Amino acid sequence: MRPLPLLATAAALALAAPVRPAEAPTTTVECSGIAESVSTDTESTTIFHDHVVATGNDITLHCDYLKVITMGIGDKNATISKHDKFKYLLATGNVRIVQGDRVATCGRAEVFPGEDRIVLTENPVVRIESEHYEASGPRMILYRGQRRAVIEGTPANRSHVLLPGIKDLGFPSEKTAAPGKETPQGPSAK
Repeated sequence: MRPLPLLATAAALALAAPVRPAEAPTTTVECSGIAESVSTDTESTTIFHDHVVATGNDITLHCDYLKVITMGIGDKNATISKHDKFKYLLATGNVRIVQGDRVATCGRAEVFPGEDRIVLTENPVVRIESEHYEASGPRMILYRGQRRAVIEGTPANRSHVLLPGIKDLGFPSEKTAAPGKETPQGPSAK
């Protein structure tokens, strides 16, 4: 099947650095199943099935099903309208979003470009290898350009964040304190 180009991937809006003045590169979406696009006067809905890979703007999205809604511009009588900008994106089934060493995995990802946020559900996990960071929880909301993530836990399914280790602050334990030296508990016995 021939790749279908789109203007920019909505996942890039959620995870990319702030927008540069330069125009975003074209995004390519490929799938091993059916790709279908339906247009109205104002928007187009394109659905991709089976082993979907969307690549563009330094980001790659893998999933089993991808639904993209774009705002249409141009000739309203055209068979397929020109894509102007993303309105909504839904990825389901084995979702994996990769940007550099940042990787998000989940069962469902919804991207809301107008709100600059992405919502990850169905066992979401976000890893940043270079920072030794990992976060998971039942629902995660990532905000573009804010370096902000909200992890919503529940009593039955708690949020979990793995951070780098805290270095030794240098306070000796009572057993290892040198004779005659002060310890946090007071002077040592002589």
